[in-house]
Amino acid sequence: MRSVATGPARANCSPICTLDAPEPKNNTAAAKPDGERWLRYGEALREATIQEMERDPSVLVMGQGVDDHKGFYGTTLGLAERFGPRRVFDLPLCEEGTTGIAIGAAMAGMRPIHTHIRMDFMLLAMNQIVNTAAKTHYMYGGQVSVPMVIRAVIGRGWGQGAQHSQGLHSMFMHVPGLRVVAPVTPYDAKGILATSIRDNNPVIFVEHRMLHFQEGHVPEESYLVPFGKARVLAAGSDITIVGISHSAIECMRAREALLTAGIDAEVIDPLSLSPLDIETLAASVARTGRLLVVDSAWTACGASAEIVAAVGEALGGEQSFRFQRIGFAPVVCPTAKSLERLYYPTAASIAQAAYGLVTGEPDGWTPEAISAPEILQFRGPF
Repeated sequence: MRSVATGPARANCSPICTLDAPEPKNNTAAAKPDGERWLRYGEALREATIQEMERDPSVLVMGQGVDDHKGFYGTTLGLAERFGPRRVFDLPLCEEGTTGIAIGAAMAGMRPIHTHIRMDFMLLAMNQIVNTAAKTHYMYGGQVSVPMVIRAVIGRGWGQGAQHSQGLHSMFMHVPGLRVVAPVTPYDAKGILATSIRDNNPVIFVEHRMLHFQEGHVPEESYLVPFGKARVLAAGSDITIVGISHSAIECMRAREALLTAGIDAEVIDPLSLSPLDIETLAASVARTGRLLVVDSAWTACGASAEIVAAVGEALGGEQSFRFQRIGFAPVVCPTAKSLERLYYPTAASIAQAAYGLVTGEPDGWTPEAISAPEILQFRGPF
């Protein structure tokens, strides 16, 4: 699967990427036939971390498994050997306490990157994140900042069930003082991680575990991707489809299926969830007259609801549009594979929903099953 753009020079477009690749055996940049340098998503995060740690000695990496042999999905491999145990170190299974350590380090002038291998268990640290990290700069009249990045992994695995598969990013979007980003392509993952590390606010950095082995064009030099600017992954005229995190990949697959039915979909990756780039989203909906938002989470009170409402407000009632939201089924995540197939949105279900919005006939066309190789390839870790 390739998007329509070919590199970072195309403003507001996604660099090319593919998911049809096996799990990495090492962290080595690959040169594609067209001469572009490609990395996997996890390798891009690792490269950004190394470059920022070399640039700024106040950057630390701390969290469960950051110094083990798998290196947190490969994103921290070799960092402990390269920078030493004072700057890269494991933490105990105590989310509230370790988050407090990271906040304290940030208030003392460091720039910690705190890894949470599952967003689910950030719930144990909500007081630290919401009442301390997010509010300290305001409560101290701007004299104290909390420049920290919290890397939070979301998404399905292999039958991980109720407590290990949740996407809770909308909870953090609700809180002033927190930035929330969810990059999809390796190019954006590297660039916006560097931006997040340099920012003086706490950043919730959302990573879907199905993205870590995605490949895409990534320049070797350091660069920054800004907050608050969405990516148009593919231009279209009939419907705007917004995909959050890994959902954007399924939306691109759905777009290919829709083309066979004569429907040209525009696919947008918000990239930054707080702040949101409502201008780009609203401009697209103003042209297409239809909006489908697909989230890697539940829809109630979620990011999809916020996007629909914000677009409606931006258009000011001057233009009506049809809309729909898709996300997890409104139940606790099942463990059985057969139930998982019904629980998660798929490229086929996204394509069918988009077809219904465009034609007014939701049951008038059924796309063929569409493969998602990264889901089949995933074998852990948790």
